[in-house]
Amino acid sequence: MPAVVAVDLGLIGAGLLGTPFRAGDLVAFLALLACGAVCIEATRRLGMPAGVGRDLLSAWWLPVALLLPPMYALLIPVPIQALLQFRVRRTLIYRRALVAAAHGIAGACASMVFHLVVPEPLQGAPQWVVDGYPGIPAAVGCAALYTVMNTAIVAVAAHAANPESRWRDVLWTREILLLDVVELCVGILVAITSALSLTLLILALPPVVLLQRSLMHQQLQAAARTDAKTGLLNAAAWQREADTELSRAQRTHGAVALLLIDIDHFKRVNDTHGHLMGDQVLVGVASTLCHQLRDYDVVGRFGGEEFVVLLPGADTVEACRVAERLRGRVRRLAVPAEEGTVTVTVSVGVALFRTHGDDLLELLTAADLALYRAKSSGRNRVCLPALDGPTAPAA
Repeated sequence: MPAVVAVDLGLIGAGLLGTPFRAGDLVAFLALLACGAVCIEATRRLGMPAGVGRDLLSAWWLPVALLLPPMYALLIPVPIQALLQFRVRRTLIYRRALVAAAHGIAGACASMVFHLVVPEPLQGAPQWVVDGYPGIPAAVGCAALYTVMNTAIVAVAAHAANPESRWRDVLWTREILLLDVVELCVGILVAITSALSLTLLILALPPVVLLQRSLMHQQLQAAARTDAKTGLLNAAAWQREADTELSRAQRTHGAVALLLIDIDHFKRVNDTHGHLMGDQVLVGVASTLCHQLRDYDVVGRFGGEEFVVLLPGADTVEACRVAERLRGRVRRLAVPAEEGTVTVTVSVGVALFRTHGDDLLELLTAADLALYRAKSSGRNRVCLPALDGPTAPAA
């Protein structure tokens, strides 16, 4: 991450020294920056809690990259990220710096390529807009280049911070790809509008603001279902999903298993290393669970250091096998700390639909009983609520 920020700062310094000042470019830059600021203020009351990551602001800095010299593409993420930090949601400064640097480097590269095809996008009549070719295809290609580079930089930084994460989790999903396409289309349309006349931004601003508010509202609804620290389903959302799966299993006579997972001696982690490190442990355990489960398994945080997993189609053997795999993976998890690493273990209670309960409440009660047996038997093990002995931890 420091290398990305250093490269961005070096490019900004070189751009400030090597880019000639032109009043028209500065006016266009300030106009697009003002539109971005209006969007931030218009959506500020909605807030941007954890889980809300798409803000459509690239609709304003992508036109900067296409229409203005690369120096402006390097500069515009800085005031935008500052406004987000102080007007919307405060977060760690180094994260803001990384995002600004990634957008700046990606925008500068896209700007340099586009200006090779269209040397003066704002000078005189916008012929590249009127003729369409090669200006429009070049704009689409450079917008795609901008997105790919920005995503790649952030993904590499995220993977370096958490090597256990899968690349597909830090790159594109179908939903993220769709949102990227929407942002690119809006950004190109704003760029074309700005090239025709900056006064047309007055007409472009309201629909972009409404689109941004709609996008953030949907993300807020999704965030209301998730736990802010881990990104897993919260207790209420998990119970709704679990009830749906149990109803389906009831109709189809399918098997379902429930795992109740508790981090052993978690209070000791908080007392020894602090609550921030405790949060990192929670995130690490949550990530480990997700990586070891199927896409259709229902995993959530039940509060504190307790997690719950519903396994559709799993019988006793499969449920115990999955529980053992999760226990073993968490045992090998090492969360970086100031002095070395922090390791934890988990105890797991297993309950089977129909065998140990006919509804969600009965299943949770049975799994809680099994978890209590696992804790009282020495922790770091898997137990059923029956009289069967606990599964011994691996050596």
